[in-house]
Amino acid sequence: MPEQPQQQPPQHQDRQPGTESDMTPRPQAEMENYVGSGKLADKVAIVTGGDSGIGRAVAIGFAKEGADVLIAYLDEHDDANQTCRLVRATGRRCEAIAGDLGDEAHARAVVTQAVATFGKIDIVVSNAAEQHPQQSLADIDAAQLERTFRTNVFAMFYLIRAALPHLHEGARIITTTSVTAFRGSGHLVDYAATKGAIVAFTRSLAQQVADKGILVNAVAPGPIWTPLIPSTFDAEHVAKFGSNEPLGRAGQPDEVAPCYIFLASADASYMTGQTLHPNGGEIVNG
Repeated sequence: MPEQPQQQPPQHQDRQPGTESDMTPRPQAEMENYVGSGKLADKVAIVTGGDSGIGRAVAIGFAKEGADVLIAYLDEHDDANQTCRLVRATGRRCEAIAGDLGDEAHARAVVTQAVATFGKIDIVVSNAAEQHPQQSLADIDAAQLERTFRTNVFAMFYLIRAALPHLHEGARIITTTSVTAFRGSGHLVDYAATKGAIVAFTRSLAQQVADKGILVNAVAPGPIWTPLIPSTFDAEHVAKFGSNEPLGRAGQPDEVAPCYIFLASADASYMTGQTLHPNGGEIVNG
């Protein structure tokens, strides 16, 4: 990995989930120094939130390991097109589909397109998310609560439920939770609650599908430099983002993606219902 910045300049974007092109510095999310070894040869993966950040790094990492990828994203078309270009540059196929995964019909359409395009699904990565900081529980209105759960939990549920009939023995489901599920977050109460729900969902589904040979695991990133950060927090908070971690900085998407590659590969054949913690050194239970 290139040398990591200890701090980001103050900056803010007005709309979630944000765009990489407007960030300074740009996230390290293109897996430039990653060398694949065929761990996912001829697999097919769905990656939600695949336009940028962790999702982009995962999509490219999967491609470097030999997988074809369908990325689902909201409406960041330029970022999504760049991810597809980078995936295709590895020699693998990439398709992209835009829309709100919180809409059950759209989640089904993502699965339908993956099967129609690639003929199968081997890996499902549920990664898309949103968050809205509030200093008081009283400030979280019904609309925000519903929206955060719809994007972070309902969308995951809809997508995976639609994909399950197409998954076979050896398939992998990987969810994205967060360090906040394990240590809490006073200014992201509803977001942390969704991430806790994802952990419980992951552990429960892992038990349900174990006899089918389908493995279900999670990744719980700590503070990672993605477009969600400047589109969520004010400029002052962004400038200090990640500085309280033991490693003293925010992580990069390229530092998180190998967790997903491991869980998607045969290397993780005896892991299910588990959570990996790329979080800069925070000690958590889980």
